[in-house]
Amino acid sequence: MGLEQIVRIVISYLMGSISGSMLMGKIRGVDIRTLGSGNAGGTNAFRTQGAFFALTVILIDIAKGYVATFYISGDYGQGSLLGILCGIAAVLGHVYPVYYNFKGGKGAGTLVGILIGLYPFGLLIAFSVWLIILVLTGYVGLSTMIAGISFPMVIYIENYPDGLNSNLGFFGMLMAIFLVFTHRSNIGRMLQGNENRFEKAMIFRKKS
Repeated sequence: MGLEQIVRIVISYLMGSISGSMLMGKIRGVDIRTLGSGNAGGTNAFRTQGAFFALTVILIDIAKGYVATFYISGDYGQGSLLGILCGIAAVLGHVYPVYYNFKGGKGAGTLVGILIGLYPFGLLIAFSVWLIILVLTGYVGLSTMIAGISFPMVIYIENYPDGLNSNLGFFGMLMAIFLVFTHRSNIGRMLQGNENRFEKAMIFRKKS
């Protein structure tokens, strides 16, 4: 890998470190890392600041993944290893932002940006899985983890038997593992029985 490629990866990380929630927070005069779950991601933004704030945060986070993968890399949607590495760098920047003491979000929104052009069919299936789990359980974190795990499975099934033996397959497996890792606090809260639920999205919920 040459110097130019390394520079593109570093730029992707630096751009990924720009936090949508922190930018919006400056406008509103809040730091959502001090509110709710303390996470600088879209879910906590929604719970503490409302739908418009959260939507703006999510769009910024998605844009980071897309721009890094398809423009900063110079890949323009061809799915090269460099494009994927630039996308991964943006995700790492989002989760461990150099500008905010390496305390960021959990990476889901930025990963969506990577997948929009990289593998839209896989993204569609993963989103469908996310939505089904959400309406059944109300757990956003659980929905995100299972959706992430479903992504490499889709790659494998659609491209059997060599689906995972590719840049996309490598990325899919890494993405699934990383999402479980970044949601480890959610796993702990679910095991303890005190994880927040998005009850309004649930089909089967107790009537008050």
